[in-house]
Amino acid sequence: MPRIFAMLLLCCSITFAQDLDPKKLERLGPVVDAAIQHGDCPGAVLVVVHKDKVVYRQAFGEREAKVPMTVDTVFDLASLTKPIATATAIHQLAEAGTLRLTDRVAKHWPEFGANGKEAVTIEQCLLHTSGLIADNALADFKDGRKKAFGNIANLKLEAPAGTRFKYSDVGYLVLGELVERLGKMPLDEYCAKNIFMPLQLKDTGYKPGEALAKRSAPTGLRDGKTIRGEVHDPRAQAIGGVAGHAGLFGTADDVAAFCSALLNHDKRLLSPLAIRKLTEPVRVPGGWRSLGWDVDTAFTAQRGDLFPAGEGFGHTGFTGTSVWVDPPSRTAIVLLTNRTLLGEKSTVTDLRRKVGTIVASAIPDIDQRARRQVAERTPVLTGLDVLVEQKFASLKGKSVAVVTNHTGRDVTGASVIDLLHKAEGVKLVALFSPEHGIRGELDEKVGDGKDEKTGLPVYSLYGERRKPTPEQLKGVDIIVYDIQDIGCRFYTYISTLGLVMEAAGAAKIPVVVLDRPNPIGGVLMEGPVRDAGRESFVAYHDIPIRHGMTVGELAKLFNIERKLNVDLTVVPCKNWKRGDHFDVTNLPWRNPSPNMRHLNAALLYPGIGLLETTNISVGRGTERPFEWIGAPWLDGRTLAKELNDLGLAGVTFSPETRTPTASTHKGKECGGVNIIIDDRAKLLSVDVGVQIALVLRRTHSKEWDFKRYDTLLVHKKTYDTIGEGQFGSRLMALTWTKDLDSFRTRRAKVLLYAE
Repeated sequence: MPRIFAMLLLCCSITFAQDLDPKKLERLGPVVDAAIQHGDCPGAVLVVVHKDKVVYRQAFGEREAKVPMTVDTVFDLASLTKPIATATAIHQLAEAGTLRLTDRVAKHWPEFGANGKEAVTIEQCLLHTSGLIADNALADFKDGRKKAFGNIANLKLEAPAGTRFKYSDVGYLVLGELVERLGKMPLDEYCAKNIFMPLQLKDTGYKPGEALAKRSAPTGLRDGKTIRGEVHDPRAQAIGGVAGHAGLFGTADDVAAFCSALLNHDKRLLSPLAIRKLTEPVRVPGGWRSLGWDVDTAFTAQRGDLFPAGEGFGHTGFTGTSVWVDPPSRTAIVLLTNRTLLGEKSTVTDLRRKVGTIVASAIPDIDQRARRQVAERTPVLTGLDVLVEQKFASLKGKSVAVVTNHTGRDVTGASVIDLLHKAEGVKLVALFSPEHGIRGELDEKVGDGKDEKTGLPVYSLYGERRKPTPEQLKGVDIIVYDIQDIGCRFYTYISTLGLVMEAAGAAKIPVVVLDRPNPIGGVLMEGPVRDAGRESFVAYHDIPIRHGMTVGELAKLFNIERKLNVDLTVVPCKNWKRGDHFDVTNLPWRNPSPNMRHLNAALLYPGIGLLETTNISVGRGTERPFEWIGAPWLDGRTLAKELNDLGLAGVTFSPETRTPTASTHKGKECGGVNIIIDDRAKLLSVDVGVQIALVLRRTHSKEWDFKRYDTLLVHKKTYDTIGEGQFGSRLMALTWTKDLDSFRTRRAKVLLYAE
């Protein structure tokens, strides 16, 4: 037995056993042989792992002319580099707190923000939704590595970030550069130290040495010479053979060992939750990816015809390599070929598909529980997606006005504006924008304008007016509302909804609300119900701070309780359950407003946002809006201790000094605390916010300007009691619980979704 395979068995506890139907596995050999005879590739190595056991391992054909293929052949893994090396490294750095997947690339590589790329995130590069081109010109790489990455930093986007899926080598070149910058060492050294050595993958790495090069499968010719042990990809080769998108070499045994590490949640690689983050499906326009792997796109032929879509993950490489992993059955398929030796037009796509199908057919038993857990993650469709499925039937023959912003997009990334503008039989006549504007980029009053694509007028509802005027509604047959809310009373999009419904009711114009999930869940309700008679743009209706409703449900509640008499239609989401947070919907996160950058910020906002009307920075102008608070007069260490001593469920605090670049205390160094969610199931964000207020009132009564704290709280009894320093659980029970119980009864009649 070759040494490396013996090591594979040792490090991943894999032993030979025929757990898959051996008669069906016997079909694999003839299928691979037939592909070789057909001229698809000179040779191949196939390894199949099932339930921690190698159930198939065979070499076929030739490594090169008159040299037999062997199971220990080293292959140029090509784009398998992306998930095995680069994406894994990025997730390790995220796990260590060195970066966040939602970070903008330009935060860590400022030059990259040139030419309109300042909004591109690490997550978008992982998903191939960055808007970057597939490959930049080879000439950009001719003057060495430093110049090559300078050229990449100066590229322009082909599409706005987050709006389309396009497989991009450039995106992974960018990620490889981030690993080098943040990992403080070259990419190949980082991966060797943190990925390959811990897993004992001794035949895997960049730039194989002489011994490995001798048993490498050639991949073609370059300048008349055979390419052996040297990366085939010309861009990776031009910058020294080490890149985020290509350059990795390895054996089928090593790749199988890596797949087993993922299946076993091997902590030498990543924590179990980080592996889940790396591999779980994420919706992208036109298909599904994960934050490193392919899941269900045009590139997933190797899944075959029997493995269910959306339950596994894999990847392919240009040189003829491929992987498919099916976690519910604990199966991994590694097929490595040298197809480019016959020319770059040869293909092994059909071979990959057949191998995947045969292996799936050989699985004798299905872990129904594992399959069911995956099935429970059925992709959520928004109201807009449902309307698209219905081919806009309810809007045919109508002149339509739309209230929306950048979040009004379907699963492909197409905006509701463009979809309605192109829809047959639908006449789009006007657009209305909420706070932050039609593109969701502004933190100030918004003026009227014109949409560049459609030429239609855009009327601002966050400027001189807050609701449509009768003049603006002339000729409108129906109003469509499609904006992503975040589940908090003082987030003004729901106030805009109510005011639009008032105008529609007065003009006798029907309203269609395209519903979207409540990203922080639709079960938990928190905080005081707004005092009667204190309506404002940040407190439109008497609901609690955290209301636990969708915009469609709120529209129904407003219509009934405010007697708006609107002809209202709510197009519900499909497959959303009340208890679901946004990250299990498989919908892409699009910042609903400039500082609402991910789910954790949304979860904390109902409590931390209460502080925003005071002289505390809530993190605007930092990388952690609503996850950090601070002020020049705050001692972060003391505040963190005070708050941690309270033992608040689901959250901890750590001191950190920051200097906001915008909003409160702009340009001033502020002591403060990071707010870290460690168990969101236990988190009561409004309680957290109020307890912070109580501590500030007690410890900084002179420095903290408390007088406007009630602006968003809108509950005088709670405000007065905090002011007196008396707030506690008993008072919460007395002042909130009764009204919350009453609200629970009120909202029950309009709920659309089960728990």
